Amino acid sequence: MNPRPLLALLPLCLVAACDRTAAPPPSTPAASVKPVQLRIEPWVLPTQDAAAQPDLVATADHRLLLLWIEPRDEGHALRLSQSRAAAHATWSPAVQVASGKDWFVNWADTPHVMATEDGALWAHWLRKSAAAPYAYDVVLSRSADQGASWSAPVAVNDDGTPTEHGFVSLWPAGGEKLGIAWLDGRRSGGGAGHGEHAGHGGAMTLRSAQFDAALQRGGESELDTMTCDCCQTDAALTARGPLLIYRDRTPEEIRDIAALRYDAGAWTPARAVHADRWTMPACPVNGPAVAAIGARALVAWHTAAGGNPTLKLARSDDSGDSYAAPLVLDQGTQVQGRVDLALDPRAAWVLWLREDAQGQSLHLARYASDLSGEPQRLQVARLQGRGRATGFPQLALANGVAHVLWTDVVDGRPQLRGARVLAE
Repeated sequence: MNPRPLLALLPLCLVAACDRTAAPPPSTPAASVKPVQLRIEPWVLPTQDAAAQPDLVATADHRLLLLWIEPRDEGHALRLSQSRAAAHATWSPAVQVASGKDWFVNWADTPHVMATEDGALWAHWLRKSAAAPYAYDVVLSRSADQGASWSAPVAVNDDGTPTEHGFVSLWPAGGEKLGIAWLDGRRSGGGAGHGEHAGHGGAMTLRSAQFDAALQRGGESELDTMTCDCCQTDAALTARGPLLIYRDRTPEEIRDIAALRYDAGAWTPARAVHADRWTMPACPVNGPAVAAIGARALVAWHTAAGGNPTLKLARSDDSGDSYAAPLVLDQGTQVQGRVDLALDPRAAWVLWLREDAQGQSLHLARYASDLSGEPQRLQVARLQGRGRATGFPQLALANGVAHVLWTDVVDGRPQLRGARVLAE
């Protein structure tokens, strides 16, 4: 997982819905899709001063959970706030999930938060396991009182090797249980370098497990014996169980997106979402995103097959067993990817970053939920930060409103910014 730790806003640059400079203007939507006007409005966040590595999650009861890391004079702190109001304009006082001096803090491998069916909240972060630069474990904590207090953290991986473990996905696994998947470096040979770059014999693998309310591990299994070292994983609940997506890796260094589903107590074999056949000799640090409702699942991802950076979007109507030919949402050297995705019965939303000579910009597209017709597109913001400092933007839907969150750099310090996009 080769990105170095880097904590990563320009005041919000709101762009009117009629401004289509970010992308070609949309053509007439399909007849089945009601035309709407997209309106951007500011969204005040509960973060103070320096903040980065955010996670934004919409819960089943329409709350928004915001998790982020704050730098401290010594170490780091993981903070959480919740938005409960219908308009999601009011945040609960931020609580501290955990703090530490021995964390591995990284621009791309970020903490996550999840709510399970019993009302508990869960959060994970990365903790150093040895002196080697890339020796760290995934640790997990649970709150039974809506974040007021948190359990002592437990290690998700228990292999005891001084190697890399991270790029986590979380999902509710029924009742009090949490499902978790992560990239696991126990076979990679050591934490001084990276398995795929440092000449070690082993590869990064993909593993999963479940944890109960007592933080007891169960059902751990190895899902893939060779994956990309440092691309994000993602998961969504379908009508037939959780769908897990990730960037695969072959001995020929093809790094396409793969998916598998937990069904009837076992994981299905991995299958390619689409055969881009992107041959890449190193990790691109650019993972996929997935969203699902019922049997419909959407997957968005970045590829540079053929030397052309491209953002793609594919639909499955059978809970991830098969996928239609992907749509091309954006392409060209300015496309950074770092994509996020959200879906409700009416629409699918896709969020991504571009970077050109003028700097970085954040873009949003709205499709019909079945991807029919042409998307509506707009530029959400221009950013001061460049490169890795801006991390990975976040997108969540609540009450039909798209909530957008991103990191920028102001006077050398990372800050979080937000916007709400309404379809009227």
